[in-house]
Amino acid sequence: MQNWIGIGIWIVMGAVIGLVMKALISRPEETPGHTPVLLVLGAFAAVIGGMLGVGTFHLYQPLAISPGGMAGAAIFAIMMTFVYRWGLRTLI
Repeated sequence: MQNWIGIGIWIVMGAVIGLVMKALISRPEETPGHTPVLLVLGAFAAVIGGMLGVGTFHLYQPLAISPGGMAGAAIFAIMMTFVYRWGLRTLI
């Protein structure tokens, strides 16, 4: 049960990080409709990053609510939403 709660925290944290990235990196030529994409991308990236963080730092007792899992989720969600918000949008 504790792992499911941790994964839920990752999803919410990733969605919030997506909204923060939208507020921090403003695009004047942006068309409407990017908020749901950022929410889903941030949540997905947080789950993947959390799994990588747990797998890297906690091999013997893997718990989703651990410092490695939370840090991995936050870092990967920040990286992916930043790439979407700044990097890919300038290439298109």
